[in-house]
Amino acid sequence: MQAQLIALDWGTTSLRAYKLAEGGQVLEQRSLSSGIMQLPKAPRIIGGRECTDGFELAFDEACGDWLGAQPQLPVIACGMVGSAQGWREVAYRNTPANVANLGTSLQTVRSLCGVDVHIVPGVIQRSRLPNVMRGEETQVLGVLHNLAGEVGADLLIGLPGSHSKWVEVADGCIVHFDTFMTGEVFAVLSEHSILGRTQQRGGSFDGDAFDRGVQLALSADGETGPLSTMFSARSLGLTGELSATAQVDYLSGLLIGHELAALASVQRRRRNSVHLPSIILIGNTQLCARYSRALDACGFARVTLAEQATERGLWQLALAAGLVTSTASR
Repeated sequence: MQAQLIALDWGTTSLRAYKLAEGGQVLEQRSLSSGIMQLPKAPRIIGGRECTDGFELAFDEACGDWLGAQPQLPVIACGMVGSAQGWREVAYRNTPANVANLGTSLQTVRSLCGVDVHIVPGVIQRSRLPNVMRGEETQVLGVLHNLAGEVGADLLIGLPGSHSKWVEVADGCIVHFDTFMTGEVFAVLSEHSILGRTQQRGGSFDGDAFDRGVQLALSADGETGPLSTMFSARSLGLTGELSATAQVDYLSGLLIGHELAALASVQRRRRNSVHLPSIILIGNTQLCARYSRALDACGFARVTLAEQATERGLWQLALAAGLVTSTASR
C-alpha cells in the first residue's frame, strides 16, 4: 500500500513516528527516546547546512528517510511538541472540546527540509484548579472513531501513564477530565527516595503484592492518604512481610489503588450514583493490565482495552484538516 501520511506522537520523553496508508493503516513505525525534554544535540547536515536545533534533529532522525523517498507526504504531530516548551506552541481548546473539530485548528511549523509539520492543539479545562492535556485528545478521537456508535454517548476513557488522565466524553466532546501523577510519583519514590533502597527490581510481576497494595489503598477510605500508607512499602520490608522483589509491585498497587479510589469517589459524585461506569483504557499493555486488575477490585462495571488509538486519531485529524483524503471522498 502507498503511504499517505507521516504521523508523530511527540511527548516529553519519547517520539513515536508512523508511516500511514489509507484509513490510518500502519505501514511502518519507529520509537525514539527524543522527547521534547531530551532532544538530540549532535550537529547534522539538514537541508544543505549544519543544524544544531534539537527539534529539527529529532524530526530528521525519525522520518528524514521517509520524506527523502516521498517528499510530498504531509506530516501531522500531537503531544508536547505543541506545548510552550515544544517546537511551536499551539493554543489549548477549552472544554467542552469536540475532538473531531481539532483538525481545523492545527498550527504549522516549516522544517529545514522544507516540509510543513501540522501540530494538534491540546485541551484545557478551566476551573479553580485548571487541567490540561496534550496528545490524549488525539487518542480519545481514535477511540471514538473506532467505536462508531457501538456504545452510548457517555464514556469514561482512561489513559494510564506518568500523568494518568481520566476523560469523560459526551456526544463526541471532552467535557471533563482528571489528572493523577501516579506514574511519575512511583518513579520518583522508587529511584530517589528511601523506599527504593530496599527494593529489588527486574523480577516477574508479583500479583499478590500488587493486590495487597490496592486493597490497602481501598480500605483506607479517605482516613489515611497515600502520604501515610506509602511508608508501609518500607516498613513491611523491614519486618520481613514483603520481600525486596515484592516491594516494587506493592508500591505500584498502593499508588494505583489510591488513584482509583479517588476516581471512584469523583465518578459517584459527578454521576450522583453508587454505580461505577464502564471504562475504555488506552496505553501500554502491561500497565493497562495492572489498571484493569485494580479497576476490577474497585468495582468498575467493565474494562476494555483500545488499540492503535493514537494512529487512528491522527489520521482522522489529518482528514479533517484536508491533509489526506479517504477513498470514499475520492
